[in-house]
Amino acid sequence: MDSVSVVVPAMNEGKTIAEVLRGIAAQKEVNEIIVVDGHSTDNTLEIARQTIPSVKTIIQSGKGKGDALKAGFQAASGDIVVAIDADGSMDPAEIPQFIRSLRGDYDFAKGSRFLPESGTEDMTLLRRFGNKTFTVLVNILYGTSYSDCCYGYFALKKSAFNAIGVKSDGFEIETEINIRAGKKRLRAVEIPSYERRRLFGEGHLKALQDGWRILATILKEIYRN
Repeated sequence: MDSVSVVVPAMNEGKTIAEVLRGIAAQKEVNEIIVVDGHSTDNTLEIARQTIPSVKTIIQSGKGKGDALKAGFQAASGDIVVAIDADGSMDPAEIPQFIRSLRGDYDFAKGSRFLPESGTEDMTLLRRFGNKTFTVLVNILYGTSYSDCCYGYFALKKSAFNAIGVKSDGFEIETEINIRAGKKRLRAVEIPSYERRRLFGEGHLKALQDGWRILATILKEIYRN
């Protein structure tokens, strides 16, 4: 049976990381947990190691969520790799749904906040409008049928991740993965997911700045093989 790694990008999430890791560890299908630290200035890594002594920890060499995810996928030993945020907004209890899909007929399982039995508590009107616009644009340009292209809760077979060859270092990696999966004709499925408000503090995403990066990624992919 395919083994499962879970990658958790984290930067200054000392107040939330313990609850997230306990939720992941409660999923019996998970074989490995990897926390990729983005040069935190708090006690994120210390708390992670105290909470789950077997956790694998990495300090990313570069900056940005995309850089962290690439480092985590590279370090993962599992055949299936799940990505989940460290802020507590994503429910680890949904992980088995992603795993079942990839142990079945699919190469790529992506969370969606816009399917029946899904939703979000953590999206402003501006971000909701941007996400909808980007999703429609991706579907038109790349022949996909996604309902949510800017969400970081997803799972890929490690072989599929290596095959699509993502380049992005920032939050735009989520959209790039969706596009590359469509271009490579990966067998993809959307999983209903409920996004809660982050447990503490403010998120790292900057709506306008990161929105421009996402748009640039969507357009650049037209010219990539």
